Amino acid sequence: MDVKNKTYFPKLEDILQAAATLQEVVAVTPLQENFNLSQQFHANIFLKREDLQQVRSYKIRGAYNKISSLTEEELVNGIVCASAGNHAQGVALACRKKEIYGTIYMPAPTPKQKVEQVKMFGGDFVNIQLIGDTFDDAYKAAKLLSDSLKKTFVHPFDDEKIIEGQATVGLEVLEQAQQPIDYVFVPVGGGGLASGLSSVFKLLSPKTKIIGVEPAGAPSMKKSLEENKNVILENIDKFVDGAAVQQVGELTYKICKENLSDMITVPEGKVCQTILEMYNKEAIVVEPAGALTLSALDFYKEELKGKNVVCVISGSNNDITRTAEIKERALLFGGLKHYFIVRFPQRAGALKEFVAEVLGENDDITFFEYSKKTNRENGPAVVGIELEKKEDLQPLIQRMKERNFYGEYLNDKPNLFEFLV
Repeated sequence: MDVKNKTYFPKLEDILQAAATLQEVVAVTPLQENFNLSQQFHANIFLKREDLQQVRSYKIRGAYNKISSLTEEELVNGIVCASAGNHAQGVALACRKKEIYGTIYMPAPTPKQKVEQVKMFGGDFVNIQLIGDTFDDAYKAAKLLSDSLKKTFVHPFDDEKIIEGQATVGLEVLEQAQQPIDYVFVPVGGGGLASGLSSVFKLLSPKTKIIGVEPAGAPSMKKSLEENKNVILENIDKFVDGAAVQQVGELTYKICKENLSDMITVPEGKVCQTILEMYNKEAIVVEPAGALTLSALDFYKEELKGKNVVCVISGSNNDITRTAEIKERALLFGGLKHYFIVRFPQRAGALKEFVAEVLGENDDITFFEYSKKTNRENGPAVVGIELEKKEDLQPLIQRMKERNFYGEYLNDKPNLFEFLV
């Protein structure tokens, strides 16, 4: 094979060196058995709690390892990075620790909480620029600055030192585990964590199955593996902001292609259900990307019985202002929230009749907005209804039709529906 085209795989000595570099900066996060999930899946489910890092994600590992590898001249010249949030926090803390200056580009829709955290960790050592709608927009702007001023670009995932830093998560898991691990579920955005962790297991625990997990709305790694080339997605759902990229890395694609046992996607609504369940049942705050691995367990339910399973909880940088959207997406995915155009006959008591005779005993109206009247007979309104059980939907629709209230069902019309949610 031509050396130029040879696939890079992290070496154990480089990963061990990264672990030594990170010793005084990175917390050895716990590998916790989760009683509820273990019972639910009849397996031994362990959570690798990277959400408990100082920057509340594993990203400090790669960022600090990369910056620590720079020459004195490179450090003096400063660094540039692009990030949807967590990598930026890792870079910011590394800049403060190393007392070097960095410019950090983040997409404009990045949750405010993440932007504030970057400011807090970096202090006067970082300059934050919000630009574009996606990570890829921020990436292009950061690369432009890096190239023009000859500053070192600290890539969030497609860099050997970044991958080796993230690989220390896998090293810790193997050191902490009391028994052989059958499955590890790892979130995939650009692929840095999956590449590093899977490489450690390939070297030290090759029988362990490594399952990569992406959001359904941004399946860049899954598509790339299916098409046998690193593809660029034209459109992505940005909700799982820590794992929504249009293209994975060249290095990470090649490593994941060799190392992953499977690559799956989970719907964003399922992720939202997991976020709420983890908060309500475990008092654990996870961000959307941090909930990916837990959301994947249902899709492997039969295979996991009696197995030792690790889920990497990658981060907890969630913004409380997103709670309403998270709940809404969870209800929609669970079939408990439905939107209709309801046509109210123009007669006295029509609304009262709808509430008393059409709605079920446990149904709640959560959204109601009259639209422009189209004729004298019917006054249409957009109505959102929350059900107690998803099985209540068809009886509700039947009652609406029998009493001539039914206009149109909106949940399956995304172009119209997106304006309501």
